[in-house]
Amino acid sequence: MGSYIEENLARDEQIIIKAQVSWLSQFWYLFFGGLLVLSALGSKSIVPVLIGGTLIAIAAIHVLTTELALTNRRIIAKSGLIRRNTIELKTNRVESLGVDQSILGRIFNFGSIVVKGVGGSHAPIPYIARPMEFRQQVNNYLDELDDLEKKAS
Repeated sequence: MGSYIEENLARDEQIIIKAQVSWLSQFWYLFFGGLLVLSALGSKSIVPVLIGGTLIAIAAIHVLTTELALTNRRIIAKSGLIRRNTIELKTNRVESLGVDQSILGRIFNFGSIVVKGVGGSHAPIPYIARPMEFRQQVNNYLDELDDLEKKAS
């Protein structure tokens, strides 16, 4: 099973930059999942192992099934394993990119990228590693496109 983004590129479309979910954004799932699994080592109960394993699996699903990329034509985001949520916005329709970070997000450098498009669309993509860097690179690319359009006019 390949990447959703790579499988859905149009002809002559190329990925400029990809972002991924930070494992540190899943800290609480991993922490409590690991704690439950470790606590079950001395007991004969399987319930803590099942609950802990589920929490760890949820964290892994968040990290492994969320994709975000800027291509030479669009910003594409996808999340979800069974239930899929996708966002595709042409680069000329992007108004702004915002970053929302919690205190933990600021400490561990992850946050939500909020893509705002023309027409009022507002699409947050959570748990992205190094969101400020991603936003800066997208803004630089969009500025280059604007400069090219101005020169062509």
